[in-house]
Amino acid sequence: MKPSLIAIVPAAGIGARAGGADGVPKQYRLLEGEPMLRRAVRALLADPRIAEVRVAVSATDAWAAQALAGLPRTVWRPCGGPTRAATVRAALQDAALAADAWVLVHDAARPGLPAPVLARLIDACLQHEQGGLLALPVADTVKQAMPARRQGVDALPLETIAATLPREHLWLAQTPQMFRAGELSAALDACTADERVTDEASAVELSGGRPPLLVPGSRRNDKLTWPEDFEWFESWLRGQAQRP
Repeated sequence: MKPSLIAIVPAAGIGARAGGADGVPKQYRLLEGEPMLRRAVRALLADPRIAEVRVAVSATDAWAAQALAGLPRTVWRPCGGPTRAATVRAALQDAALAADAWVLVHDAARPGLPAPVLARLIDACLQHEQGGLLALPVADTVKQAMPARRQGVDALPLETIAATLPREHLWLAQTPQMFRAGELSAALDACTADERVTDEASAVELSGGRPPLLVPGSRRNDKLTWPEDFEWFESWLRGQAQRP
């Protein structure tokens, strides 16, 4: 029997750092005429092994129905919570999955996920029977900062270097992050009040679960957070459209 694979896209936030002034949450910002959330969902649908994509939005969401209209194997549910972890937890409860079903959690702000990279993650987790996530090895020199003392009222709140960290064995986490539904649910339940939980892998780590696999991701799968990120991605999309 083939394993059941379900994708969850938490999309209940407002994305304030993206700089939008029209009141539309970041996940619905248009990228070459298409909502970013729709592009992220379509990237997941590229792998036929994913039986369904479940988008978790806030109870007051007014954009999901139109943004996701017509997409196959896709449902949206108004079960979003105040945090990412709460939204994923609620989406798992809403889906009522078997404990051994596989769940891929993907950021709505990662619309550029390449199909071969998604397939690489699924293949690795299924082959090793172990949860994992896409990630990129750190290539730049990493500096740890110490808070600066402000010199006067008009001084900039700049920080100074406390240490240079060795970058060997450091990775930048991406999504999707793929785990058994039972394992992920238990991990999120055990870490509901832990501020260190910033993604699904950190919940599994903190709960004492099996260490997740690090599967090489892609720069195309970078998260769009700041206004310049959207400019970069749209420039890439235009370049793709202009290819013969």
